[in-house]
Amino acid sequence: MTAVVRLITTAAAAFLLLLVTLIAAVTGTVAALTGSSGGSGSTPSEAALADIPADYLALYQHAAPLCPGLDWAVIAAIGKIETDHGRLDAPGVHDGENFAGAGGPMQFLAPTFDSVTAEHPLPPGGATPPSRYHPHDAIHAAAFYLCDSGARHGDLRSAIFAYNHADWYVSKVLAQAEDYRAAASTPATSPDGWSVPVQGRCTSGFGPREGEFHEGQDLAAPIGTPILAAHDGTVINAGPASGYGLWVRIQQPDGTVTTYGHNHRNNVVEGQAVRSGQPIGVVGNRGQSTGAHLHFQIEVDGRPVDPAEFYTQRGFRMCR
Repeated sequence: MTAVVRLITTAAAAFLLLLVTLIAAVTGTVAALTGSSGGSGSTPSEAALADIPADYLALYQHAAPLCPGLDWAVIAAIGKIETDHGRLDAPGVHDGENFAGAGGPMQFLAPTFDSVTAEHPLPPGGATPPSRYHPHDAIHAAAFYLCDSGARHGDLRSAIFAYNHADWYVSKVLAQAEDYRAAASTPATSPDGWSVPVQGRCTSGFGPREGEFHEGQDLAAPIGTPILAAHDGTVINAGPASGYGLWVRIQQPDGTVTTYGHNHRNNVVEGQAVRSGQPIGVVGNRGQSTGAHLHFQIEVDGRPVDPAEFYTQRGFRMCR
């Protein structure tokens, strides 16, 4: 082989390697947005939790699995851009139509919505018959529409372009979806699936306090600090509660119940399934509270137990 041939061969190999690397990078970016890596969807970022109403976030997350590989953040990004998750004060959001004939929180044309719902029966929980103005129906229909338009086959750009025929719109949706997705992280968990609910400082502990019995552990942390589900389970309460201001209660399959109180904001709704380490709200100072903190309580067989001791037995230090 002559020197010239060797030079050409080496250059061709280098070019091929560069091309493969670029393709892999692009594919990885799209896979992250579509969730096509085999996961069940991305974790909401702090920006998502601050911006998306809890009921809408739950709907986006519930609708996305209707299309394997479609991440909830893409549907949420469309909901944000179209109507600010139903909060936009404009014709066609809650009733009527805009100048283009679109209506509802996901801005469907009536013929398109009717076609999607005729092809794909929507899951229970919406209006009867389905309505493009009902958030449940509109969001689930959007998931089906994106799926039929290319998301099912990993062609996310074509799916978004089908929703609104503009390249700027596709780019804006992808950027918004990226903003809504948290950087991948795995909270530390015990062998039996327990996570520390908040990174904070232990203050008032379990036991007698000012003539009463304090049934949980208080963890001081700044307002807005993420609260994580301590274990897999189902939300049995999420909303106002006497003394707590706002609370969340989660029941595990074995009946164990965890309580998270004085929250500034909840990010889950009653009946929602959650995973250990999933953000469920943010620390607040609501209710009977003298400073920003989380009241964390564990009930085993209907009886409160000492959370700090409970975690110590699992090899965890609950507080800083």
